[in-house]
Amino acid sequence: MKRRLLLGILLFFCTTLSAQQRPNVIIIYADDLGYGDLGCYGATKIKTPNMDRLAKRGIRFTNGHATSASCTPSRYALMTGQYPWRKTGTGILPGDAALIISTDKMSLASLFKQASYQTAMVGKWHLGLGDQVRKNWNGAIKPGPNEIGFDYSFIFPATADRVPTVFVENHHVVASDPSDPIQVDYQKKIGNDPTGLENPELLKMKASPNQGHNNTIVNGIGRIGFMTGGTKARWTDEEMPLTFLTKSLEFIEENKSKPFFLFHALTEPHVPRMPSTMFKGKSGLGYRGDAILQIDWAVGQILNKLEQLGLDKHTMIILSSDNGPVLDDGYADEAVTALNGHTPWGALRGGKYSAFEAGTRVPFIVSWPALIKPGISDAMISQVDFLASFATMLKTKVPAGHAPDSENMLDALLGKSPNGRKIMVKEGMKTLSITRGDWKYIEPSNARPVNPLVNIELGNSPTAQLYNLKSDIGEKKNLAAENPDRVRELAEQLKVFKPKEN
Repeated sequence: MKRRLLLGILLFFCTTLSAQQRPNVIIIYADDLGYGDLGCYGATKIKTPNMDRLAKRGIRFTNGHATSASCTPSRYALMTGQYPWRKTGTGILPGDAALIISTDKMSLASLFKQASYQTAMVGKWHLGLGDQVRKNWNGAIKPGPNEIGFDYSFIFPATADRVPTVFVENHHVVASDPSDPIQVDYQKKIGNDPTGLENPELLKMKASPNQGHNNTIVNGIGRIGFMTGGTKARWTDEEMPLTFLTKSLEFIEENKSKPFFLFHALTEPHVPRMPSTMFKGKSGLGYRGDAILQIDWAVGQILNKLEQLGLDKHTMIILSSDNGPVLDDGYADEAVTALNGHTPWGALRGGKYSAFEAGTRVPFIVSWPALIKPGISDAMISQVDFLASFATMLKTKVPAGHAPDSENMLDALLGKSPNGRKIMVKEGMKTLSITRGDWKYIEPSNARPVNPLVNIELGNSPTAQLYNLKSDIGEKKNLAAENPDRVRELAEQLKVFKPKEN
């Protein structure tokens, strides 16, 4: 009897240890969600109870960053552990782009797959598909998520405001019809579908004329790029995020007895903001606010599913965003006129596309109830570090030359250390910055200082900028002239992280 009891105790502790060492991992990745968009980050005009619940049971990072102030580059860095500016072609991609991630190098997905995890990619992809731009949308489309380590993928190719507006499950467009073949072109109009430019009377959401949202109309909304065919395959904006959520919940259910890695890439609150009917008008902040309510609800559904299956304590959840916020991004959706005092950027300066802090400093929450003690961390961390950090957790070696910019930040992510990165490099639109300790240096740039299309300061200046983020998180006072030695130091240090000139 005593022997059985002892064996039972040993089995219990071994099982517990194994669960703690190999948790399920879910990354919930929002699109254009700002540092000040969540209640736990200071928002008072909008309620986000589920994301706040996640923060209360985990660590809320105050200095967590995407590598870049726009979507494709940040996603590339997160998946590869490499700064995107080191590789050409990693800017914001059109919807017909080829895959930009190398299939012969370790990715975040292949790392988990190598560790015998079940892996899934659900939601916005925007890293290219196939090996060429001119691809056959009516056959097998590869390489893609499956070729970089995801066992299962259910995505749309680019962004919701770009064609093709279809779901791709693994290698095939969902509900494709050979008699109605899909064609996509980003250079010229194809087919007879109405466009926002030619038929504005058909639009249920007006678009700004200068941002390209006046091409093929799908679901009453003008998109970037031209598309014809695939009539049955086209999704509607109101149901698309709910479909992604359903697929993620199904994956969790199907893999409840195995370790799994799920990358759930939200499309909200990126434009076009057309939330499901049950959220329209609920926030009082226009469709952007309604889309944030929809995000929060989806997070709650995932938390509830984990609790229902008894997986909540041994599942690590990371919630973050690919870049900072933008309000008027090409559609008339009341994001500006119904703001009602809400500050999506919080106390930060700038926003999406910007080298200022609001471009890359984003919500960053890590929860793992079995191991992480709730709290707040000021550690400076970056999404580019996920690959090296998880490799350490899974006791897997990253091959030489792979993930060159990823650092092991596991102790910071788990709350075991208050220390994060010593140096962080980030990317605005064509402008790099480097932060060391409290000091941030933005390299000189002759690019335009403000993006007039979205009315956001880009952080560009023909002269060097230096800010002390500890005393001036809003980057209001440029201290470069008073600290020439520090400027020179940081400028030299930044050169190490820039691509070599030919």
